[in-house]
Amino acid sequence: MKKKIESLLGFAARARAIRSGSGTCSIEIKRGKAKLLIIAEDAAENTVKKMSGEAKSRGVEYRIYGSSDELSHITGQSGKATFVITDANFAECILAEIDEK
Repeated sequence: MKKKIESLLGFAARARAIRSGSGTCSIEIKRGKAKLLIIAEDAAENTVKKMSGEAKSRGVEYRIYGSSDELSHITGQSGKATFVITDANFAECILAEIDEK
């Protein structure tokens, strides 16, 4: 399952359907473009609190998954702990896989 999630995240990154970094993710959530927020397990406590709060207030699904190093490597974004999926189909598939795990 982990491989499938990694593959989906990689495909989403190649399709340019992922934005990363808390500032950028925040903007995408506010614009209504975010379909799924993924926060790394090792993200700072303040980051988790702030980003999950924004997602909840805007009705965006969010999950805490993987380490920032793993996620950064998969998506090709270095040193990031928050990721927004902007494509509904990718978001739905990734969400289903994370929830199944």
